[in-house]
Amino acid sequence: MRRFWKVADAVERDSGWAVELDGKALRTPARKQLTVPTEALAGAISGEWNAVEEKIDPRSMPLTGLANAAVDRVAPNRRAFAEGLARYAEADLACYRAEGPRGLVDLQAEYWDPLLGWGRRRFDVDFNTTTGIVHVAQPAATVERLVHAISALDDFQLAGLSPLVTIGGSLLAALGVLEGAFTPEQAWDAVSVDDRWQLQQWGSDAEAEAALANRRWDFLAAAKFLDLLES
Repeated sequence: MRRFWKVADAVERDSGWAVELDGKALRTPARKQLTVPTEALAGAISGEWNAVEEKIDPRSMPLTGLANAAVDRVAPNRRAFAEGLARYAEADLACYRAEGPRGLVDLQAEYWDPLLGWGRRRFDVDFNTTTGIVHVAQPAATVERLVHAISALDDFQLAGLSPLVTIGGSLLAALGVLEGAFTPEQAWDAVSVDDRWQLQQWGSDAEAEAALANRRWDFLAAAKFLDLLES
């Protein structure tokens, strides 16, 4: 789609903040009016539309995409969406450690132990860890409290949290970003440990580096979305 508007603006509404293109309400792919909770988020989304030159590129508009997801995907069936994210409470990345080599084991401990430590303090629970990929069950209280934390989130928080969880594989890292316990960069460094280790060991691989860069872009965009919900 080519650019057909001159200017995008954030406009206050009774239900929140809307985005308008030349005075007309911006709508989601499901044709619902896009209304977001904060002026900061509406302003940032307007900025994405104002930055379009000739053609719309969805990759350059991640905030718009996440807001659309909150309205079109999360809101109609919030419970099911939350339950999907909550499943990661039973298999967090930080609980599955490598058996070797020593360098990778140490690197995982450096980045993942703080995630588990924060989770223990924040939720007053414990975590079972293992080496390898065979599933290890988590204590019932741990799963219950993490699931409760997810179920308490609103539609927009769930939409922003989802990429952090699915890209990184760590519910703890995602919740840590949401609650300000870790910066987005700290969380990304933690969830990308294995990928960065492999690149370091095997040398430059343009395709793998590009894929990792794309994941980082999406991860940090989601973190920005969550931050704008608090602004």
